Amino acid sequence: MKKPVLVIMAAGMGSRYGGLKQIDPVDEQGHIIMDFSIYDAVQAGFEKVVFIIKKENEKDFRERIGNRLEGHIQTEYVFQDLYNLPEGFAVPEGRVKPWGTGHAVLSCADVVDGPFAVINADDFYGREAFRLIYDYLTTHEDGEKYAYTMVGYLLKNTLTENGYVARGVCQVDGEDMLTDIHERTRIEKQADGSAAYTEDDGASWTALPDEAVVSMNMWGFTESMLKELKDRFPKALEEGLRINPLKCEYFLPFVVDELIREDRAEVKVLTSKDRWYGVTYKEDKPMVMQAVRDMKARGLYPELLWNGEKETAQSGEEKVARDGEEGPKA
Repeated sequence: MKKPVLVIMAAGMGSRYGGLKQIDPVDEQGHIIMDFSIYDAVQAGFEKVVFIIKKENEKDFRERIGNRLEGHIQTEYVFQDLYNLPEGFAVPEGRVKPWGTGHAVLSCADVVDGPFAVINADDFYGREAFRLIYDYLTTHEDGEKYAYTMVGYLLKNTLTENGYVARGVCQVDGEDMLTDIHERTRIEKQADGSAAYTEDDGASWTALPDEAVVSMNMWGFTESMLKELKDRFPKALEEGLRINPLKCEYFLPFVVDELIREDRAEVKVLTSKDRWYGVTYKEDKPMVMQAVRDMKARGLYPELLWNGEKETAQSGEEKVARDGEEGPKA
């Protein structure tokens, strides 16, 4: 079997956050969330990472993370291009939004030729998740059905206090196999602390249980997924452009769900009880920084993740801001 490759989706500009959050430091040493994900992936056994980015962000990514990884893991860059569409399709006038996670992963078709794991750039998954997914990808191959996997998280461990989030809400059978997944693009904590989602801009809400298993876009696939993404994109694009040409997206979980319903794939759910951390909004950052400090204090991570790395110098203003930050313990 070929060794699994780690694919990181980093082409989003973080519209709700208001900047290129994927390269915003989350500790005093200048590490970004991706540093911790890649560090954990290397510990699990991954030897290559593919970054999916926008071409215009390449210089920033190489300077902020790619160059520091030399000697630790092989790196490669691919570009998610808004204009990379199947023959016969064109970008609608006024469209600036990327085509979604399915289109992003499809961008890797020329550089991935074996099993691969997919994660978001701005989510902190925890070390156990990388070990679980690497172990699965190195011990399973396609048979009568595609052999896929995902790491699921409990909904209560993935919410922010500062706004809404998008999550794939999963149904799992008694053998930990995924039977259904629905992408809910607006899930919020309610006043009583419970979670609910809306599909009509808040006119009505549907409750979700705290223990619901949700996808944080940490998937494990065989190479077969790339072919399925390519084959299904035109039909999804045609329907999406008809309904919502400026904002429609080709979601990775939609394709997974279709394959399950067609009985062509089975997806093993590896549930993590860990707390997810992410900077969906600027207001989330102090909490994430505090969590990183606490994990370092417990010995889960060294102060400097990469050999030969120099600690980032901070201005007095940055130090004052850091010392004034407060957030719950991890």
